[in-house]
Amino acid sequence: MTTPVTADTVKARGTAGKWTALIVFAVVSVLVTAAIGAVMMPLSDVVHVLIGGTASDAGHDAILRLVRLPRIATSAIAGAALGVAGLQMQTLFRNALADPYILGANSGASLGVAIVALAGGAGGPAFVGVLAGWGRLGIVLAAAAGAAAVLGVILLMAVWVRNAVTLLLIGVMLGSVTGALVAVLIVYADPTSVQKYMIWGLGTFSSTSWSDIQVAAPIVAVTILVVFFTVRPLNALLLGEGYARSMGVDLRVARTVTLLSAALLTGVVTAFCGPVGFLGLVIPHLVRGLLQTSDHRSLIPGCALVGATLAVWCGALADLPGDHMSLPLNAVTALIGAPVVITVLLRGRAQGGAV
Repeated sequence: MTTPVTADTVKARGTAGKWTALIVFAVVSVLVTAAIGAVMMPLSDVVHVLIGGTASDAGHDAILRLVRLPRIATSAIAGAALGVAGLQMQTLFRNALADPYILGANSGASLGVAIVALAGGAGGPAFVGVLAGWGRLGIVLAAAAGAAAVLGVILLMAVWVRNAVTLLLIGVMLGSVTGALVAVLIVYADPTSVQKYMIWGLGTFSSTSWSDIQVAAPIVAVTILVVFFTVRPLNALLLGEGYARSMGVDLRVARTVTLLSAALLTGVVTAFCGPVGFLGLVIPHLVRGLLQTSDHRSLIPGCALVGATLAVWCGALADLPGDHMSLPLNAVTALIGAPVVITVLLRGRAQGGAV
């Protein structure tokens, strides 16, 4: 006796097929982006290194272990973090244009880096000079401290402010203030320091080491796991704060956990990679279009997986021009992301979907 095929069964099979395709594409993306670049190498070398072996050529082995695999790991971590954080912000504020940086975490990080990079000379404060002397580590610490400072202000405001829109405006104003302070620092800085700061602002997945990844990966993984426990309030917030309150959701706790986790994800990425734009805006829309759902039980892992895959491609394309030249990462994310979002939105409207 055959089991009747119902609409739910067909839908479940379709969903399983989509997840299978996304996972396969993610794996293929890692293999292909590790193989392509200024030095092309066979996929067999990539596979051998990934499973713990060695490449057929010593040069290929060094490039994979020291350059491409760290870049791929960094981009995957950053894409997953920004995708989930962007989803949280769009849901919390019910704004399709919200992204992880909307509350000013990147502005705080930029101010921290600007203070170290632009005011870290002999005339700067002693502790700033010390950070400037630490090179990249000083930049990472300054970005983390700046993002944490803005996060602290936002969380303090979240205790007093009940309206999400008001909180959003406060974040925008904080971003404007920090942007103004950065502009003042640029006016008085020497051209070399300004160039150093501007390069950091372009974003990159290629400057991290395995030790950096060992710090960033656990923070992002644990934070995304925490986000899974907020599925119920996030789903309730889709219909507004009034509905969420009627469902027994503690809005203050939900808002605080959402803001804290999203800011932590964004701050970690900004500290290690710079202000990577567009991914946090693009990925939630792309995942909603692909999965045809607004349920966060699917959207959260979907944003993590699709975000990691898209970021891997962005990082690879940014490094394609050659050994001594690469494209600005934020230019690549915008060039790839904008057409993707437009296509998904137009396709969703043509099919009558709620994208």
